[in-house]
Amino acid sequence: MATATQDLEQTRAGWDSIATGYDALVTPTHWWIAEEGLRRAGLRRGMRVLDVAAGSGGLSIPAARMGARVLATDLAPEMLRGLEARARREGLAEVEVRAMDGHALELDDDTFDMAGSQFGVMLFPDMPLGVREMARVTRPGGRVLVHAYGDPREVEFLSFFLDAAHAAVPGFQGPPLDPPPLPFQLRDPERLREVLSDAGLTEIRVETVPETLEFESATAMLDWLATSNPIGAMLVGGFDEAQRVDVRDALERSLRERAAGDGPAVLTNPVHIGFGTK
Repeated sequence: MATATQDLEQTRAGWDSIATGYDALVTPTHWWIAEEGLRRAGLRRGMRVLDVAAGSGGLSIPAARMGARVLATDLAPEMLRGLEARARREGLAEVEVRAMDGHALELDDDTFDMAGSQFGVMLFPDMPLGVREMARVTRPGGRVLVHAYGDPREVEFLSFFLDAAHAAVPGFQGPPLDPPPLPFQLRDPERLREVLSDAGLTEIRVETVPETLEFESATAMLDWLATSNPIGAMLVGGFDEAQRVDVRDALERSLRERAAGDGPAVLTNPVHIGFGTK
């Protein structure tokens, strides 16, 4: 039986292994939804912001661009190295990175004006504990912000891929959707509202907005999926060369149909933006 420490090391290694591709392909696609959530949660210039499970900066970089002083934390050091390098390139001096487990933040109580997690705490094995930790380190009157994907059946980057894989590869077994895997544990907006309330927050708002992703080709989409998270890497990497070609061709047909021409195909995904006040 794996120990908690072994599970932690496996999780860290999984994210570190895709960090370069994630930084290049995935992080930039999340910036606009981050800006939307930060604005709704009331971010102002000069605020001190904690980003939990920050990856390579999907939330941290937009927060810093908006004038916040950011501490970005993540379990995976390679992810944080990419974030730190991007901040340097952009001249964002008020960004600090520290590797730590979001289940047990090595930070003082009542420290930050806002604690946020974009597609991060939703992955935690003990997600409620992660949200409580975010609330703990937020100052009274500050905000806790969580972004999480909605119903996986409506997440088109997943459904387009799974439909293509099922059509192209006989016997393909994708992830179960009933119940869905851990990344969708906050698929119900009322569950997100409940978790924020249980963390002691008030004035809670949960709003669902459509995230859009544009893909020029099936190859580009498969590359994005393979670096989006370790589960995606496992699914895409599980095909042999012939199967990958068949999946790519089936996916290309679906994307061309959606694009209705030569431009990019636009896929939409429901994202819950939840926040509350401590």
